Amino acid sequence: MSTRLGTKLNGFLVVIAAACTVALAVNGDDVAFLFATMFLFLVTGVPVALALAGSSLLFVLVTGQVPDLVVIHRMVNGVDSFPLLAVPFFILAGSLMNAVGITDRIFAFAIACVGWMHGGLGHVNVGASVIFAGMSGAAVADAGGLGIIEIKAMRDAGYDADFSVGVTAASSTIGPIIPPSLPMVIYGVMASTSIGQLFAAGFIPGLLMAAALMLMVGWFAHKRNYPRDAAFSASVLWRTFKRAFMSLMTPVIIVGGILTGAFTPTEAAAAAVAWALFLGLVWYRTLNFRRFVRVSSETIETTAIIMLIVAGASIFAWILTSNRVTEHFVSLITGLTDNPLLVLLIFNVILFVVGFFMETIAAITILVPVMLPVITQVGIDPVHFGVVMVLNLMIGLLTPPVGMVLYVLSRVSGVSFERCTQATLPFLIPLVAVLGLITFIPGFSLWLPTLIYR
Repeated sequence: MSTRLGTKLNGFLVVIAAACTVALAVNGDDVAFLFATMFLFLVTGVPVALALAGSSLLFVLVTGQVPDLVVIHRMVNGVDSFPLLAVPFFILAGSLMNAVGITDRIFAFAIACVGWMHGGLGHVNVGASVIFAGMSGAAVADAGGLGIIEIKAMRDAGYDADFSVGVTAASSTIGPIIPPSLPMVIYGVMASTSIGQLFAAGFIPGLLMAAALMLMVGWFAHKRNYPRDAAFSASVLWRTFKRAFMSLMTPVIIVGGILTGAFTPTEAAAAAVAWALFLGLVWYRTLNFRRFVRVSSETIETTAIIMLIVAGASIFAWILTSNRVTEHFVSLITGLTDNPLLVLLIFNVILFVVGFFMETIAAITILVPVMLPVITQVGIDPVHFGVVMVLNLMIGLLTPPVGMVLYVLSRVSGVSFERCTQATLPFLIPLVAVLGLITFIPGFSLWLPTLIYR
């Protein structure tokens, strides 16, 4: 029933979008035609990158404002950025961490740390995500790598499938908040903001997310009478720590190197890959040639998708800027209010709605050029707004119809997408609460960057 309803709704949206596009083309409303064309592409299932680039090319061809070759030039310029080199390196580092067995060691260490609490494996789930966040920088990598181990362990221990999937989905969103973070790299490039400061700004919000999720896990454990999964043992804690020590050095190398100025975020990504290769080839000896080729192929594929999205969004954003859409948007928002808190509230609502329908990287590359002039004018720190934006869009990964984390966990857990969505809903409450704290108390995100960099 739900599938048939979704198909009918999609067909209805296609008809509406097609009618709007034709009407706008006839009436000559150029910018509205651009948005309607992009929407038409998206609802017909065209990939986001092609929807952005295709609608931009049609706009150029229909309006004749600039030569069509400008589309290619702007797309190339959009990805011609040194900080973007960090993207493939961080993706490869995260994939190597999963491939060489680091996730197993992290999970065992997390059990020794917090498994003694009521609902222990739920707390372990969150704790392991915090540790892995310092290695991967991507929510989907967390869900696809640690998620398999976590859900299986929780099922074997007798936890409800819904609870297991829900806490796994919610905890995976910590990954892009605690450094390193792929979305923050993209935001830093688009907003011309220090990526090092963005990384530092994510520390405290990420820990707040973990604390809030553990409170929710504790509530579920009390309500459903979940047991303790392991007695606390100092000897087990020490043994698992020694076993995971070299793995735990990964975030120390990445984050410590950036914060101390030893290397840039891009160089830190390369260092993370080198360290992962050392662990897989020399220390653990779990990485063979076939596995390395598979991981490299996955990295190339993922990187290509991200770069295509960035390139397509770059030409789309350039058209918006050249047609003074950003200026009109600034005038519209500042005409309503120049109160920074109200502006943040309005933008949070916009981002929350966008997160339902658009992939994170595409949303950042499109919205940053539009929103950045507003936040600059009303006096909001771009680093603070970057954390707010990324956290808000991470919540979007847990909401249908685009929620990528839900699709990944549905595949690895065997639970239907609809059931995954329902299981995740309660865990949106602590995440939204943390978003509110971060939004209206800038000190949570700005204290550490100010201490280190300013």
